[in-house]
Amino acid sequence: MTESGAQLFARLEARRCLKDIEPRLFPEDGGPNHGEVVELYGPEGTGKTELLYHLLCRCVLPVASGGLEVDVVFVDTDYSLDMLRLVSILDNRLSAARSAGSPSAAADEAVLRSCLSRLLVVHCSSSSQLLLTLHFLETTLTSRPGLALLLIDSINAFYWLDRSEGGASFARQEEKLSKCAELLGRLLRDYKITVFATCHAIRRSYSGSSSASSSSSTSSFASTSTTESDKPFLCRPWQRLVTHRLLCSKQEAPKNMAATAGGSKEQKTRQVFTVSTASSSSSSKTKTFRSSSYYVTDGGVEFIGPNTKVS
Repeated sequence: MTESGAQLFARLEARRCLKDIEPRLFPEDGGPNHGEVVELYGPEGTGKTELLYHLLCRCVLPVASGGLEVDVVFVDTDYSLDMLRLVSILDNRLSAARSAGSPSAAADEAVLRSCLSRLLVVHCSSSSQLLLTLHFLETTLTSRPGLALLLIDSINAFYWLDRSEGGASFARQEEKLSKCAELLGRLLRDYKITVFATCHAIRRSYSGSSSASSSSSTSSFASTSTTESDKPFLCRPWQRLVTHRLLCSKQEAPKNMAATAGGSKEQKTRQVFTVSTASSSSSSKTKTFRSSSYYVTDGGVEFIGPNTKVS
């Protein structure tokens, strides 16, 4: 296929590097570089989607409000995107950044609309639609040079459906996601975007001769998993793309947290989420690790300070 001048320009133009998208999630200078993939892995209810909202807001907010001011594509495969929640988080962050001499409420509304104009939402209901979406994404990348981030919630939404349709053949079960991963790999190489994707943990009662089990040995992060359920189980092409893996979990806030943080009685029972990050950047052959904790508030994700112990 012949490449147009617009496609060539879009490929060669430097996109915003998101290495500093959230320093509290990644080791020092270990954030995702151009063309890298971050997988947020964990069971349901461990704050993965809230983290995506946090990263999304950080990207679409203007620089004056602490944002990166870049375009984002959100691929919603679970049909769980809560736009009211997202707008509420953006509004809270704009309010927090507002100074005494800031513009009026009408101007704030204009800023909010500007933030939302940087977001493109796509819904998918099958692996085939996800593959078509990634094909469509190349056209979007060509027309929007400010697009730097792709969010997928979640990458394994159609895992069981694909297994069912694939019958007894493991190759057929993984065929569609493998094609998606291969196409995504080309987009990462050509357009240097950054990808964050959630992956819901699945409960497996066996660890035998399945393709998923054997493929976990090929992942660079298999050794960082502490339990069988934490091991990568998606197809090998996807695992080869992942350069950063965030293991998400949840725990109850300790009883002395409110006193330590000067919080209210309500904060004593607030849910604490923990993220353990394993990074292996393409620019470095060494692995780095970091653990972070946070609350989910009305204003979005609120990280707990490094001096606060969560036990």
